[in-house]
Amino acid sequence: MKQIILTITFLITGFLNLSAQKIVVPDSYFNIVAMANSPLYTTYAASMERSRLYGDKAYKMDYYSDCMPLNYSSEQAGKMFSIWKINGVVADRIGEFYRKPMVLASFPDMAVLEYEPYAGLNVQEIFLVYSSTLAYVDLNFTNKSDRDMDIEIYPVLQFSNSGLEIKSFDKKNNCYLAQHNESLNRYYGDLSDTLPYPTEYTDVFGINFPQYSYGGYKCSFEEFHNTIKTNYNSLPRVTDSLNLLNSGAVDFISLHYKVTLKPGENRYVRYYRGCIKRSEKPEKLLLEINGLKMQLLQKYVDNNIKEFAKMPTIRFHTDTEKLLFLSSINLARGCMLPAEGKTKNNYYVFSRNPIWGWGHGSQSQNESLSMLTYAFADPMSAENSQKVYMEQQDKHGFIPYRNGPRGPETYEKGTQFTTSAPFFNWTNWEIFRISKNEEFLEQAYDAGESYMEWLTENRDTDGDGLFEWGPNGLIESVRDWYNAAFQITNQMFENVEKEDIANQLECLDLNFMIIHEMRSLSKMAKALGKNRAGNNWTEKADKLSELVNKFMWDDSTNFYYNINKTDHSFKYKAPHGELDLRRMEIIGFLALWAEAAPKDRAEKILKHLTNPAKFWRKNGIPSLAADDKWYSPNIDYCCRWNGPVWLTWNYMVYNGLMNYGYKDVAKQLSDKMMQSVITQLSKNHNFWESYSPDNDVLNSPPNMITGAIMGRLIMDGYNIVK
Repeated sequence: MKQIILTITFLITGFLNLSAQKIVVPDSYFNIVAMANSPLYTTYAASMERSRLYGDKAYKMDYYSDCMPLNYSSEQAGKMFSIWKINGVVADRIGEFYRKPMVLASFPDMAVLEYEPYAGLNVQEIFLVYSSTLAYVDLNFTNKSDRDMDIEIYPVLQFSNSGLEIKSFDKKNNCYLAQHNESLNRYYGDLSDTLPYPTEYTDVFGINFPQYSYGGYKCSFEEFHNTIKTNYNSLPRVTDSLNLLNSGAVDFISLHYKVTLKPGENRYVRYYRGCIKRSEKPEKLLLEINGLKMQLLQKYVDNNIKEFAKMPTIRFHTDTEKLLFLSSINLARGCMLPAEGKTKNNYYVFSRNPIWGWGHGSQSQNESLSMLTYAFADPMSAENSQKVYMEQQDKHGFIPYRNGPRGPETYEKGTQFTTSAPFFNWTNWEIFRISKNEEFLEQAYDAGESYMEWLTENRDTDGDGLFEWGPNGLIESVRDWYNAAFQITNQMFENVEKEDIANQLECLDLNFMIIHEMRSLSKMAKALGKNRAGNNWTEKADKLSELVNKFMWDDSTNFYYNINKTDHSFKYKAPHGELDLRRMEIIGFLALWAEAAPKDRAEKILKHLTNPAKFWRKNGIPSLAADDKWYSPNIDYCCRWNGPVWLTWNYMVYNGLMNYGYKDVAKQLSDKMMQSVITQLSKNHNFWESYSPDNDVLNSPPNMITGAIMGRLIMDGYNIVK
């Protein structure tokens, strides 16, 4: 018995000693000072090696809303936060803090903050998403005043939809065991009921010290504030304890810790939230939690810095630029998951919080342009992500529309399969420029050559040398909805099948993409010493460029357009009348990116690009000219191509401008893109699928991995990649 007491004393003393060791960030490159309106991305997910696809929980940190507590919320899984009570004064909202939170470091899986909820009480708060099932909050607080402080901390797990049910309080482990349910219905694409997505969860909410009390409440946040404030003073005066509820449906579960700090003293408290599917036994999670209770979080800061050691060191002109760059790296890294299911390689999801039903567990070539940034942080992981396509490529060279742990997703229509907008070779080439891994380049070149042969055979069905999209052209082109070029009318939702005419046109965007893919193959071949093959790919790219310039250029408007596959005209006969295919879209400027435009034509399309009435808008280049009858600057949902700004496509325009020596215009476009993204990160701390060319209010899906392209844009501005 004496030995047990000594052991417990040692453990408690160990915790108290840990309190003196605040987290430090040893590399100044990752030291930041981000206030509420700083452009910082604040969604955090577990590192790749501790993550899984199904039942994965990532969290959005809100450190900026005055009316809220500093909190961490997970889609459909509630939010956790701590309420402070110092000398009887409750500080439960950021707006009430004596000194508001500032972020001192932010990595893909963790954040380090500092604040004062009460004058003289300095707090360092560390948030770590340890795994897909477990997240921690560390509170390291010091009394810097000249008087004693009576401090009470109430860690809270809140569900706003009354979806939380207490099952028991585990006194041995100082934690609540509860349950909640989740729906497969998601705003950005429902999750499949044929896949093992959990809907029933067990929640573990606990603290690393024996708490003073605990409780569960079914009430509003304001009523809970009143409970904390008045329970000790209310009549009849009984106790300052929470209600010790052990079962029942609630909105809040709260723990309660008390301590008195003398001047100069500090303490350390860790609370945590575990979340597993109900079919898994909580004992395994509790064992993991108990094994980590003594672990310092400093190692995770050090691991993050080690992970990013390969990144180039940039002397940023401004702190804003640095925050945007680090945010883009965190976005990409935070979307990566380890090999599982039908792939032997790591892969990414479109977003981890919120989860998008249609982009969860599958890669697509358009989204893989994020690897142009991510490769600077982890080139091998970026290579592995591209190898997902290679391992699921079929023997004919076909790369399916989506690839990942579920296997190839081909979206058959009749006898034809659906591929994706081809950015495969460009992405591989750009990764090689960073990694210098010739073994990867060899494998990528063989796969890319085979893919190009498949495209030539299957996307030039009339053999005229020009390319058209397949039967699922709207999705194959990744320009899914409200596409002026490929839709007969603007009533997209009425009948997708009848609207999509992409495979009846020679498609401008696809031809430019294939030209660019051929030029990328040429560079890859020459880097491998295959000069004859490299010259052959250049000749093919130049020949296709000649055809595009012969048939797809209109002298009357000085722009490039899709043409009718049958007669190569700019007309298409629809059931309700003849359509004019000359609709100015961003795809016309891909002529610069593909290096397909003669210099005189480049000058002519540049005039359209820099015309404010058409494309030169406040927040970047819209997907459709502003003077088109279908143009809309409103971002009211996903996948719009009738006006929204798409960052990866704007980056292609930027890249093309640099190709042709229009560096001043490229710099101006870069500034527009950066200002658009910075505006949103400063307001809501999200990246977005698309941005409005004219407005600052968005309703597109948040936190899409393609926002990571901003990191590459910044590095190009510093001429990092030679």
